[in-house]
Amino acid sequence: MTTLTGQQIADLDLTGWSYLPYPAGGLMTRVKTGDFATGLALVNAIGERAEAADHHPDLDLRYGQLDIRLISHDEKGITQRDIDLARQISDLAGDLTLEPAVTKVEWALDTPDGGRISPFWAAILGLPDQGSEDLVDDSGALPSLWYQPSGSEEPRQRWHPDVWVDAAQAKDRLRAALAAGGTMVSDAEAPSFWVLADHDGNQACICTWQDRAAMG
Repeated sequence: MTTLTGQQIADLDLTGWSYLPYPAGGLMTRVKTGDFATGLALVNAIGERAEAADHHPDLDLRYGQLDIRLISHDEKGITQRDIDLARQISDLAGDLTLEPAVTKVEWALDTPDGGRISPFWAAILGLPDQGSEDLVDDSGALPSLWYQPSGSEEPRQRWHPDVWVDAAQAKDRLRAALAAGGTMVSDAEAPSFWVLADHDGNQACICTWQDRAAMG
């Protein structure tokens, strides 16, 4: 089954849904249920539709909200199955509010040799060792870990978070970070990602799906 690009998903105008690329995200929304019983009833209704479609979302039910993540794990991206189920979920939610402002974090480890250190991080996180490839928890419970190639010069920042946000939310997140005392290190790859730093020089990236041909 063909995976959809970020632009194709954006063109569908799925109200209340965000797209974050694999493996950090998927097609995601937060339903404001108001109470636990309403959320549980919605989970049951979604479960019936998911069983009928043989395509199952990740559901995280909390008091007052239900977080939903759709992704075709076998294709490592978003397919028409996810779009169809998202539309059904929107219909089931009825008058409940769907919020697209979903954030996911993955961690980048600065290293000259990802393959050498990967067995340790796979062991400590309880994930399969993928050599120098990303460590990914398909359940979405743990943030993904990827290795950023570097030299061996010191000092250098070893870790930085990649904060994935909906493309429509990126500029607001940037403005907030800069207003809070951050500095822009680089916007050369925008709108794919921006590199920012805090007062002490610790860096982080704000990332979106835009201009990422390899990720859709």
